[in-house]
Amino acid sequence: MDSKLIRFAVVIMLLSIQIFCTAGVAGDITGDCYGRNGNNLPTPADTVALYKSNNIDAIRMYEPFADMLEALRGSGLLVAFGPRNEDIQSLAHDPAAATNFVSTWITPYQNDVAIKWITIGNEVFPGEIAQFVAAAIKNVNVALTNSGVTGISVTTVLAMTALTNTYPPSAATFLPDLTEIMTEITSILSETNSPLMTNIYPYFAYASDPYHISLDYASFKSNTPVVIDGDLYYNNMFEAMVDGFNAALEKINAANVVVMVAETGWPTEGNPPHTSVDNAKAYNMGIRTCGRSAERKRTPRRQNTPVDVFLFAMFKENQKDGPVEQSFGIFAPDMTPVYDLFCKWR
Repeated sequence: MDSKLIRFAVVIMLLSIQIFCTAGVAGDITGDCYGRNGNNLPTPADTVALYKSNNIDAIRMYEPFADMLEALRGSGLLVAFGPRNEDIQSLAHDPAAATNFVSTWITPYQNDVAIKWITIGNEVFPGEIAQFVAAAIKNVNVALTNSGVTGISVTTVLAMTALTNTYPPSAATFLPDLTEIMTEITSILSETNSPLMTNIYPYFAYASDPYHISLDYASFKSNTPVVIDGDLYYNNMFEAMVDGFNAALEKINAANVVVMVAETGWPTEGNPPHTSVDNAKAYNMGIRTCGRSAERKRTPRRQNTPVDVFLFAMFKENQKDGPVEQSFGIFAPDMTPVYDLFCKWR
């Protein structure tokens, strides 16, 4: 073959690899959650470098860490974090607390750290803290405006326990005690064009009832519908869970609020045979395809709406509670992959 033709073929091949490896995101954000419940984790600088070398779009922290925010300067990574749950009540009652939060954790970094989301509450619905979330969101939004900060969504993070009647997905509603609170919160989210964040874990549903829930349905291995909900067909539980939130939002006249996934993942150890590297890889490849399909699927109920996702979690964390919780990490603390998931081509 002519040398020019060989070079042309190589270029086409490399471009094809690049297209397939970036197409898994398809305009959607794929991030990874960063926790610190380990005594052997890499430095913030090395962690940011690992995110970037694996083309991960975003990082979610469970509280603001000054050293990580410093490491994120100029990285281009999108960033999510929020106050600790125990600080929400003060943010709700005292606008000065919200102003202090913004002046401490947002304005010093706004020029070179891409802070995109502030999460007010992680899985506090239902619970005593839930009643304070709406006011805290309002106060933080006001503090951002008063500081001249734009482009940051202030939201909250719900678990599936905020819903009831989740089968089929179209029947899902918010718990009766949460309906008024969620109506107020989603009104704010609608006004500010902010997503509702959710934690979605088919693993826990499957592991608690493997007799009725198949592994194929839970881990993206089914190629045929498992749940038929009217004219909507579900091959996997992830989409059914997301659409449960979409259905609940419709019932409180908040269909325009977009559901974003703040956590989802599958553990590799601690509960065999349900936990394994193969199952974890199959699940996360279903979320963030890497050279296998043209784009991440939208959900049947929102076929034109991207679903932004944070995988859980970046690292195995040896100080978490029990072997299952310790083994959600996609990378070991020495930064070697537990299994290959992310494309490094771009």
